[in-house]
Amino acid sequence: MKKKKTNKKSNKLLFWLPRGLAIIYILFISLFALDVFGEYNFPEVLVALFMHLIPNLILIALLIVAWKKELIGGVLFIVLGIGFTIYFNTYRQIITMLLISGPLFLIGALFLVDYYKK
Repeated sequence: MKKKKTNKKSNKLLFWLPRGLAIIYILFISLFALDVFGEYNFPEVLVALFMHLIPNLILIALLIVAWKKELIGGVLFIVLGIGFTIYFNTYRQIITMLLISGPLFLIGALFLVDYYKK
């Protein structure tokens, strides 16, 4: 009986951990869009803000897919991690890699573990 409770708790944690981390990561990445307010005038701010939030929109769409289809979501998060690494050159410094690309790899791996655990 105790083993069943532990499995249920670990399954619940494994279900919510990648989703929660993805939401926190999206909020973290959105902080980088705030720099547009000091650089542009009002009409330009809206366009610049939208441009800076495009990665967030991609991440939100990806999270919606991953929420129901863990296998596809896990693979796509890892592919996006590779894309972020190449596009944003995060491979040049380890701290940048750990803060920008690393969470995507972790979230993708957790979605895959959740899929294979089921």
